[in-house]
Amino acid sequence: MSHQYLYVSITAFWIYEYVCSFHEEWEFLRRSRWTKVKVLYIITRYLPFFLIVMYLCLNLIPSENTNKCRILINIYSFVSQISLTFSESFFALRIYALWNNNRIVLLGLLSTAFVMVATSVGIRFTIIATSNITASTIPGIQGCSWSPSGVLYLMLFIFLFVFQLGLVSLTLIHVIQSWRLSKGHLYAVLVKHNIFYYACGLLFSALNVSMPVLFPNSAYYIVLEDLQVCILRILATRMHLHLWHLDQHMRDSDALICTSMFDMSPADLTV
Repeated sequence: MSHQYLYVSITAFWIYEYVCSFHEEWEFLRRSRWTKVKVLYIITRYLPFFLIVMYLCLNLIPSENTNKCRILINIYSFVSQISLTFSESFFALRIYALWNNNRIVLLGLLSTAFVMVATSVGIRFTIIATSNITASTIPGIQGCSWSPSGVLYLMLFIFLFVFQLGLVSLTLIHVIQSWRLSKGHLYAVLVKHNIFYYACGLLFSALNVSMPVLFPNSAYYIVLEDLQVCILRILATRMHLHLWHLDQHMRDSDALICTSMFDMSPADLTV
């Protein structure tokens, strides 16, 4: 029952984040031009609404038919994987841009991402296929519940941790190169490369890897995964919003300088 309260807390945190960033997000949706990245942002940002509906279905529908429960759990897990993959795509695209659209980096990212996604999907379906699906223990409500394997879930977390460790490593390599060339403050270079978004995601993945080892209670593995999906989605979309607003601020500043120069008289220009 306690994991139900954790889901309520995750949902409340998610809604609070939406409310806090509503103005920035509305400005982005209204002013930005339509690109593939914008479509990716919208899907990543609003896919959780579908996950919430799926979670309610899992906990409220009659569960006499275990096959129906298994299908719903498969759909929920697959959509979670899509949300996680799209969130990681923003970090990968940022690294690709930092490395000046280097094709070798792109090939490495795509290859690693393909292996990670394919393996994760296989592990997810194996977890569900080998899980014991039972009726919900909530009094008066019939729903679907399942007990996943701790070892398989640990593998799922490890794969994600390794992928994020690779992203952080590529970012740090570029940070060190930029720092040596610019000879500026290291903190400013780290901020410019958005290293803190990557570090938060990596830290959370490390916690999820250690939790199944320290606390072998399988009831919380699904909650940990959903919390990680939520945090990574927030980090990825917030980073993209931050970069877009920063770009808009620079464009507005350049436009203001050009306008000021055009407004100057010929006498002022010759002084």
